[in-house]
Amino acid sequence: MVEIRKPIQVKDAVAKVIEQAALMPIKEIELAKSYGYILAEPIIAKHDVPSFSNSPYDGFAIRSQDSIGASGTNRITFQVIDHIGAGQVSGKKLEALEAVRIMTGALVPEGADAVVMLEQAGESENSFSIRKPFSPLENISLQGEDAKLGEVLIPSGTIIHPGTIALLATFGYAKVKVRTKPKVGIICTGTELVQVHEDLQPGKIRNSNGPMIEAQLERIGIEAYSYGMLSDDLDSCYELVKTALDEMDCLITTGGVSVGDFDFLPDIYARLDAEVLFNKVAMRPGSVTTAAVANGKILFGLSGNPSACYTGFELFTKPAIQTMMGNKQPYLPYTKAILLEEITKPNPFSRFIRSIYAFNGTEATVVSAGFNKSNAVTSIAKGNAFIVLPGGTRNFSKGDLVDVLLLGIEEGVSSWNL
Repeated sequence: MVEIRKPIQVKDAVAKVIEQAALMPIKEIELAKSYGYILAEPIIAKHDVPSFSNSPYDGFAIRSQDSIGASGTNRITFQVIDHIGAGQVSGKKLEALEAVRIMTGALVPEGADAVVMLEQAGESENSFSIRKPFSPLENISLQGEDAKLGEVLIPSGTIIHPGTIALLATFGYAKVKVRTKPKVGIICTGTELVQVHEDLQPGKIRNSNGPMIEAQLERIGIEAYSYGMLSDDLDSCYELVKTALDEMDCLITTGGVSVGDFDFLPDIYARLDAEVLFNKVAMRPGSVTTAAVANGKILFGLSGNPSACYTGFELFTKPAIQTMMGNKQPYLPYTKAILLEEITKPNPFSRFIRSIYAFNGTEATVVSAGFNKSNAVTSIAKGNAFIVLPGGTRNFSKGDLVDVLLLGIEEGVSSWNL
């Protein structure tokens, strides 16, 4: 008897997996190895930044009061009494019409309250002249203007990227507390599958989902543990899923989630006494995406069709894994863009179209990446976003403003044509 499945909305499916995503333990790691982890503690300023008032330019430190009245027809001349570089301190206190030659980052000497940039000074031996007045604190970086002692700069639950590492280093975080990354296993099912290096035979296809998911995991800094491919045999599938679930923090399977005679995952979930969170989602592609929980661990049953598999991972698996790592913003970035084509196909369910998003400096645009059925592969490779068309809609015209989810932010801004 064919199982009757009731679809749930995408947002409800996401909420269910997020609710079941148990936080990983906290550990302390060296700063140099922290990239891609999630902060398990806030970054707190341990001192002011800058820690002292300094010059942001190469130039001359002066008393601003001595520059009053300077103009093109009334140049004021200063005598240079000292020369300091970054990391050095002048022992001189400025008097009237005196200056200290100063390098970028150097401590502003006593008595000075402005800096004349080199290009603003008419230099001669041991002196220079100016033709404009300088205001108090002009061209000076003040102590604490960037960060003040005790200030919470980055909250816990934030991903560590190069800028975060710079901040951690600034405040002496040689070690940082983070959430452990989960161990994620992958099992691909289907007698139709052959290995990537094998020749095709009638009725066979190469396993693209396994390598694809491994790369999707790597993109978010997660090592994948592949358990290989299984034929459509219930007992062998069950034993391997059980073993993988014992060894992993999260398990992803592809294929075997439909309602055909050889789709065994529903039976496997029953044998595991797993709670099925959902087994159909009101979306295209990937409506048969399934999620279950056994022994506190989430099992993601993704479609065997490549585009559906890819979409299911990005919408459900990725945010769940990010939540396990403590990420407070685990979802795909959302924006809007101008549609560059007509899309007339009706959308009984929410539709996620692999697409190419671009921003030319003034305008964001999006266009489908090509062939967009659930078994498509080429559009996955070409796309860097999803066009999101709500369920119950149709007839989108060129020029319409549509919802967009951005993919691959981890790979850098070059893919966004910025």
